[in-house]
Parts: sequence; C-alpha cells; structure tokens
Amino acid sequence: MKTDRAADAAKTLAEVPAAPLTLEGFSILHQMFRLRRLEWRALPETRQREILAEAEKAFEEMGKREDGETAIFAGLGHKGDLFVVHFRRSFDDLSQAQIAVGKLMLSDYLEPTTSYVSVIEIGLYEATVALYARLAEQGIKPRTPEWQAAVDTEIASQRQKIAPRLFPKIPARRYLCFYPMDKKRDGDDNWYRLPMDERRQLMHDHGIVGRRFAGEVTQVISGSIGFDDWEWGVDLFADDPLVFKKLVYEMRFDEASAAYAKFGPFYIGIRSTPAEINRILAV
Repeated sequence: MKTDRAADAAKTLAEVPAAPLTLEGFSILHQMFRLRRLEWRALPETRQREILAEAEKAFEEMGKREDGETAIFAGLGHKGDLFVVHFRRSFDDLSQAQIAVGKLMLSDYLEPTTSYVSVIEIGLYEATVALYARLAEQGIKPRTPEWQAAVDTEIASQRQKIAPRLFPKIPARRYLCFYPMDKKRDGDDNWYRLPMDERRQLMHDHGIVGRRFAGEVTQVISGSIGFDDWEWGVDLFADDPLVFKKLVYEMRFDEASAAYAKFGPFYIGIRSTPAEINRILAV
C-alpha cells in the first residue's frame, strides 16, 4: 500500500506545472532619454529655465507619491542622459506616468533611447516544491479545485509575509545599475528543460551569493516575460558603484549564471533630485 501511494505521488509530481509560483508587486517602467542638444542649445536661456522649472515641479510631485513613485537619474555613457524610473500599482498607472512625462515641454527636447516594462516578481521555488510534494503525498491532483485552493492559500500566506518587498519605495541610494536578462535555451543549456527541484537548488545557491552583499546593495527583480524583449529586469541600487562590478562578477561564477544566464545591456545612473535636472541637462 505504501509503495502504491509513493508511486501515485511520483506520478502526480510528474504532472505538476513546470513554472514555480510567483508573487507580483509594483509595475515598473524604465525610460531612457537622450537630450537633443542642438535644439536645446538654440533656446534662449529664459525658455530653458521655464522648461526645466515645469519638469522639476512634475518630477517633484511624482517623487512624493505614497503608492508608487518616480525617480530620476543622470545617465552615464551614450545610452542616455536622463533615466526615469516609475513604480506604480498597475500598467494603467504606468501609462499615466508615461503620459505625464510626454506632456512636459522638456519632452520636445528628449529623444527616447529605450524603455523597459516589467513587474516586481518574487519567485517561490522553495515554497512551490514543498507545496507540490505535500499535495502529491495527499493524493491531490494538479489543476483540480482542491489543488488550486491550496495554491491560493499558499500565495496569500506568502504575500502577507513579504508584502513590503512587493511594494517598496525606490531605494534612496546614489547609484543605479539596471540590466535585463534571460535564462538560456541553447542546446543542452536549457533552463526550461531542467526539473523544478534542480532549478530550485540552483536558485537557492544563486541567492546565497547575493546575500553576501546584503547591506551594500538593494536588489529589485522584476519579471518581463510577455511584457518586453527579455525575461527579467534587474535593478541594483548602491552607494558605491564598485559593488555592482563585484556582485555581478561573483555571480558569473555561480552555476545558475555561468550555465544558464544571458545578460542584456547594462545602464548606470546617478540618483538626482528634481531640482538637479538643470545639472543633468547642462550643455
């Protein structure tokens, strides 16, 4: 009888969904702009001050929102002069933030270089594996009402535990490093063909590397599958930019990254107050 139950549990586990459970929080929009210098320089200084004053006021108001805020960064390198990051409750709210930026007189002199849409995501590999094993042992089949009820209960419990991580303030640190990334699907290096428990262990080990930098860097992971060209977005915030180099370099040797990660372009920005926008766009 015990053997039959174990066999049934193993069969059930073979049928469980391949994707881990996730929790979602704030929607995020990154906007990167390049200043149209020739047109900007042609403006009288009084007109420039008028345009900057309007932008300063708008970004000041968006930065004081209690339920999802906006922050601006001076971009380093050719990828943009001004980075604008919005955290909001929904895509509709992100749309309003994008429209608000587009309505600024300043937008006539800003050329979008890229953007990125994602949603704060916390993967629940550990909780998923444990839950699915428990349900299989109880003989509850995947996608049945009983299964879905247990999943909903687990999601609600996890959400209550880590709600602050789902709806955070934009970390008030001096430097931002943003990059998108994928999990590989190259021949034998195919993340999506690995068993869930193997992926769980790899992500566990990956997280240990990140925790070594706790206190030095604040990390916000967002999911973008179905939203943008990459699968995840990573925002790192720190007061010392060298931490980005050390963290990313060390993670390259981690198995989850070494074998299965593909990295997109990196963007480095310096946190600025709305009052400093004139400095960001000084030419």
